[in-house]
Amino acid sequence: MADRALFIGFGAPVRGREERAVDVFNEFVGMFGRMQSDGRIASMEVSLLDPHGGDLGGFFMVGGSAEQCAALTNDEEFRRAAIDANLIVENFGVVPAVTGEAVGREMAMYVEAIAKVGVGAHALAGGGRNGG
Repeated sequence: MADRALFIGFGAPVRGREERAVDVFNEFVGMFGRMQSDGRIASMEVSLLDPHGGDLGGFFMVGGSAEQCAALTNDEEFRRAAIDANLIVENFGVVPAVTGEAVGREMAMYVEAIAKVGVGAHALAGGGRNGG
C-alpha cells in the first residue's frame, strides 16, 4: 500500500552552476522513472514552484509503502544523487511523510497525544498570554 512518501525539496541552484543543476534534476527524473518501472517506488511527482521569495524552489514527491520509502533512503543510487544535489542546489532536503490512509492513523496518534496533555495545557506553556 502506498501510504508513505519522501518529500525531496530543493531551492535555487548554486550561482554559476545552473547548467549542472539542470543535469542533476534530469538525473533525478530518470532515476525515479527507472525505480518506478522496477517497482522500487509506487509513484513520483515533481513540482516547480513559482518565484515567491522563499527558500523552496520545487520538490519531488516519491510515493510507496513504508518498506519502499525506507529502502530508498538506503539505496546507493539515491544516496549518490542526493549528494550531487546537495552540492549543486541550495536547501536540498529529504523528509519522510505519510499519505493516503496513513494520514488518518497519524492523526489518531496525534489526538491520543493531545488527550494525554489535557485541556488547558496550552496555558501552562504560556500560550494563554501574548508575551506578558
